[in-house]
Amino acid sequence: MPPRRPVSPATEATYTITQLAAEFDITPRAIRFYEEAGLLEPGRRGRNRVYTPRDRTRLKLTLRGKRLGLPLQEIKQLVDMYDSQASAAPQLRAFLAILARHREQLEQQRRDIEVTLAEIQQHEKRCRALLGRG
Repeated sequence: MPPRRPVSPATEATYTITQLAAEFDITPRAIRFYEEAGLLEPGRRGRNRVYTPRDRTRLKLTLRGKRLGLPLQEIKQLVDMYDSQASAAPQLRAFLAILARHREQLEQQRRDIEVTLAEIQQHEKRCRALLGRG
């Protein structure tokens, strides 16, 4: 992990780990985990972590990716692209590809669940029939 950068005293709004944890309803430990994964790079003010609006945005995007069920590796790729000054087109194409893969996985899971539910229904029907004979 790169060394933490010092934060200028009053150049921009900053957030503490406690403030971000409360805002996004996650634990400080989760935020530290995202730091270790390279998704956040807080500065330091003394011994305290200091998060910038950029860190807040990256955390927000990370949590959106997690809600979509994306793995951290893909989230990091997308968040890093979001951060770059390059054209948005490559980022959008990459995001579409990731979403397409994720959609296919979810659709397969739905098909698997439907098969399992049908099997459960058959077992329930058989059990009820056996109980009705007794």
